[in-house]
Amino acid sequence: MAILIDDPRWPAHGRLWAHLVSDSNLGELHEFARAHDIPVRGFDLDHYDVPEQIHAQLVAAGAEHVSGHELVRRLIASGLRVTARERRAQT
Repeated sequence: MAILIDDPRWPAHGRLWAHLVSDSNLGELHEFARAHDIPVRGFDLDHYDVPEQIHAQLVAAGAEHVSGHELVRRLIASGLRVTARERRAQT
């Protein structure tokens, strides 16, 4: 079980954002997010969007830094990945 974080590369709201996921279960992800004061509004069905300003803090706290490709690969393997089609259906 691991919490994974990719590089902050996605621009929005005047900053860059990274994705924070679990490779095993959403409960673990939510617990890690709560422990590091990541707001619930940052959760997007299978990941949290986190600003670049806290990236190093999350890695220091135990999040495993991986490439975006590796993050998606492990998220799919976990069965937690929400596809674009599923995402559209839920909005």
